[in-house]
Amino acid sequence: MKTKLYLIGLSLSLLTVFYSCKSKESAYKAAYEAAKQKEIEPIDEVIPVQKPQSSSSVSVQREKVTVLDGTIKQFSVVIGSFANKTNAVSLKSRMEKDGYVVYLAQNSREMYRVIVATFDDKASAAAERDSIKDRYYPNFQDAWILDNN
Repeated sequence: MKTKLYLIGLSLSLLTVFYSCKSKESAYKAAYEAAKQKEIEPIDEVIPVQKPQSSSSVSVQREKVTVLDGTIKQFSVVIGSFANKTNAVSLKSRMEKDGYVVYLAQNSREMYRVIVATFDDKASAAAERDSIKDRYYPNFQDAWILDNN
């Protein structure tokens, strides 16, 4: 008799536990309604993203470099600096496929500079730097002018 009472009590306890853990449809419905109220209406208007205006400053970095493949003029546009030569060569190949005459140079700290244009005057170098920034946006936004003097 004690065993029967024990089994009945255990069964009732299990039923109570399982029934109380059961998800209620009203809880799902309430969550759905709350989410539906928070829904955002779709936006039909497209807002264009504008590129930042090209920097008109003509600041240069003075640095003596050794050109590994050719000769460069006093002012050069540098689009990449790498400690690893393989990375510099890879960028050089990519830019040559785009039609640039690319030079690799190395400074005294053994950093490889990828140069895509070289000029006798600073203004021409600045114009080309800005052109590259615009053409390859958002890449090469940190392109700079090297004064190899």
